Amino acid sequence: MNIKPLLEAGLAIQLHVAAAAIAITLTAVILTVRRGTPAHKHVGRAWVTMLALICISSFWITGMNGSSYSWIHLLSAWTLLGLTQAVWAVRAGNIRAHKYAMISTMVGALLGAGFFAFMPGRTMSAVLFG
Repeated sequence: MNIKPLLEAGLAIQLHVAAAAIAITLTAVILTVRRGTPAHKHVGRAWVTMLALICISSFWITGMNGSSYSWIHLLSAWTLLGLTQAVWAVRAGNIRAHKYAMISTMVGALLGAGFFAFMPGRTMSAVLFG
């Protein structure tokens, strides 16, 4: 493991990675706390904030397609929509829709995008595999 590529990366990438690390940690926490409790709500708000930060920071990260956006930015926009839907659902008392939106967002954003973060040529690939 070599952290140098991350330290040499731009601020947007550093912010993106820090928010992702926090989101992954919060995911483990949110999956262990009882649903509907104050702890679940507080951790959930922090998790939504971190995912929004991940998505927003991604719009300052280009490079897969030269200096333009790539298909992965569609996932960022989709994730922001999913987060919005989940928050609206829980505020409306529709727990089933909230649960579905959150699980879909968790799988798509963290697992799906996380997989692509470690592809050859990406910063996290250089950090982990040298």
